[in-house]
Amino acid sequence: MDLLYANDRQGQYPESWYAATVSPPPPRPALCGTIRADVCVVGGGYTGLSAALHLAQAGRKVVLLEAHRAGFGASGRNGGQLGSGQRVDQTKLEKMAGTDAARALWELGEDAKNLVKGLIAKHDIECWLRPGVAWAGSSTSEVYELHDYAHFLRDRYGYDQIETFDAAGFAGICPSPDYRGGVLDMGAAHLHPLAFALGLARAAEAAGVTICENTRVTGIAHGTPVSVLTDGGEVIADHVILGCNGYLSGLAPQVTARVMPINNFIVATEPLGDEAERVLARDVAVADSRFVVNYFRLSHDKRLLFGGGETYGYRFPADIQKVVRKPMEVVFPHLKDVRVDYAWGGTLGITMKRFPYLARIAPNVLSGSGYSGHGVGTATHAGMLMAQAVEGQADGFDTMAAIPTPAFPGGGALRSPLLVLAMTSYALRDRIGI
Repeated sequence: MDLLYANDRQGQYPESWYAATVSPPPPRPALCGTIRADVCVVGGGYTGLSAALHLAQAGRKVVLLEAHRAGFGASGRNGGQLGSGQRVDQTKLEKMAGTDAARALWELGEDAKNLVKGLIAKHDIECWLRPGVAWAGSSTSEVYELHDYAHFLRDRYGYDQIETFDAAGFAGICPSPDYRGGVLDMGAAHLHPLAFALGLARAAEAAGVTICENTRVTGIAHGTPVSVLTDGGEVIADHVILGCNGYLSGLAPQVTARVMPINNFIVATEPLGDEAERVLARDVAVADSRFVVNYFRLSHDKRLLFGGGETYGYRFPADIQKVVRKPMEVVFPHLKDVRVDYAWGGTLGITMKRFPYLARIAPNVLSGSGYSGHGVGTATHAGMLMAQAVEGQADGFDTMAAIPTPAFPGGGALRSPLLVLAMTSYALRDRIGI
């Protein structure tokens, strides 16, 4: 089954609150015939749009191919959290890569956060960017770990934008009976993810990028130049950038073996009005410390946007609302009878170590994917790093690519059942509290 079409209609955004609150342009024409470009970018999410924008600003002729619409995939469906650093915390990165490399990766993560904020300001993208992401602990030991990590970042990395809270203090941010304390990172932020993606697409077009929507790539003929084959023609280019994340399919087996597509789900409640303060007393986003993370924030019209639950097959569940209500009612029991107006799913890419996989597939073909839930900043930054690598400035790309990314056991054939087994085990641990 093809993930591009397993859960969605051709060329249509999912029926999400995000899609209901933006005004995308009419569909852009599909590729027809043969076109020559300096760079062909495959994928119209944050990675591809950022790469295309930066390359066009450098004077390159860029053609971007998207199988559906710009921002159609995870870039337009996610929780909208712009986190600090990398998806993997710095203590683990120091063990994985050494202290010097870990520090360089921390700085790249902070660059990613600043890049997103800078693009929003430079291109006047209205995506309701707001500061603040809190991390919540459901047990005393989890709270201690969060506090220890905040102190570690302050003492070792000089990052002083995280405040720690005990149970009473955290209740002043998020009055959930499930949480025993946490931290608040005011250097992180949250935003409307689809509005940000559409803003990047507008900026890329203004810089001269040709975006072809409803154009599925069917194959790549490697060489110099590369031929990118589609269902309606081909792009002949000196360089190719792959930014497909969980939707890469068989275009690059090296990547497919290391990046696993999984599904995650979000609901948007009815507007809560004055009751919103019983969910969040401050306009920040929240994620918790469970293995299968719950994440949530308030929309600008005072709905609760709550993400929770994962599946590891191709198809979304028949009743997404039911899947997400279960963890939502654990965190907020008083919302048991609240109406849900929107429920949607999305496919993202994860790696074994939860560190993004940036790779040079061929001398003139680069790929960025596997952001593991940290893609708002990291994917946007990866696109820029790949653009810089095409321009001959590969330091940032090489630093990210140097982290070893093991293939899933069994490669493409066995990775899904093995992942289901592992994830189910961790989810069980969440439920029984170990």
